[in-house]
Amino acid sequence: MKILLVEDSSTDAAMVQFALRAHGHEVVVVETGEEAVEKLRRTNYHVLVTDWELPGMSGLELCRMVRNWHASHYMYIMMLTSRDDKRCVINGLAAGADDYLTKPFEPQELFFRIRVAERLLSLQGRDVLIFSLAKLAESRDPETGAHLERMREYCRILTRQLASTPRYAESIDADFSESIYLTSPLHDIGKVGVPDKILLKPGKLTAEEFEIMKRHATLGGETLAAAAAMHPNHRYLLMARDIAFSHHEKYNGDGYPLGLEGTNIPLCGRIVALADAYDAITSKRVYKEACSHEEAVRAIVDEAGMHFDPSIVTAFLDCAAEFDRVRKAFRDDAVKNALAGPPVLPVVEVIDAPSRAVH
Repeated sequence: MKILLVEDSSTDAAMVQFALRAHGHEVVVVETGEEAVEKLRRTNYHVLVTDWELPGMSGLELCRMVRNWHASHYMYIMMLTSRDDKRCVINGLAAGADDYLTKPFEPQELFFRIRVAERLLSLQGRDVLIFSLAKLAESRDPETGAHLERMREYCRILTRQLASTPRYAESIDADFSESIYLTSPLHDIGKVGVPDKILLKPGKLTAEEFEIMKRHATLGGETLAAAAAMHPNHRYLLMARDIAFSHHEKYNGDGYPLGLEGTNIPLCGRIVALADAYDAITSKRVYKEACSHEEAVRAIVDEAGMHFDPSIVTAFLDCAAEFDRVRKAFRDDAVKNALAGPPVLPVVEVIDAPSRAVH
């Protein structure tokens, strides 16, 4: 694994570095928290091992900063310290540390604790597999470009904004935020059951075709529900099920497949619905041109209380600039030249069924 060690004692740094390199790990050593921040901004590391007491930024402050970052992967954090009282342990864990090792320690103990980190980080393979399955389903439509990459970023931005509000502060925690980032790409997994002649049709769907298209929500939800039933302790599967079933429900009850209304729609589904609509509006497809960020914002505001939960629309407005940054960073033309020209469809057609844009 790639390990970043933050240790201002050259003796301790040499001991830790030797112990970890002896077992094949790549170890980079810096002496201050500020240097660690610069390293972490440029390079992804699997593990951060940091001394508590450092010149300048403390190990505790560094730990908090890392946990507050927008990161696409989880980094395991181990704190080293000569302090052995319980209060310090509690403070370290509360700051986001995964492990706590008191000096002096045996190199063998450090090795086995790093082995624990390896086992936990292997769970990221699950994340890669989930996203790969979503991309495989999405690959049937070559026009979708970086849709899934944008979707999970939009969902996490919106979720974190909601978590900062009094209404959602207790119902949205870090696990919810990371789970929606992980599972939102599965929202359209049920499209694997939609015939190509409908999925890839270069124009509006007929009413009959749209009814067939709508089945993807039920198919995806039922598939993920079966997986969740086999592994009921895996909360992310429950969220994936809820997203697949409910991301086309509308706040006023006019959505599908169940016609759920208001807060009867799972929160994750309400979040994904808005993120999916924003991406549909601002993306070019064979049947429409891309609309601007400003047009997308207006369209979403117009649908508050109808298509979208008004409280989620309010949160969206507070972080709309971040949506725009993600849209630009993950442009389809980075994958394929797909964005060009002015919008040709009225904004309302992007939202209302049976338009192709939001299915």
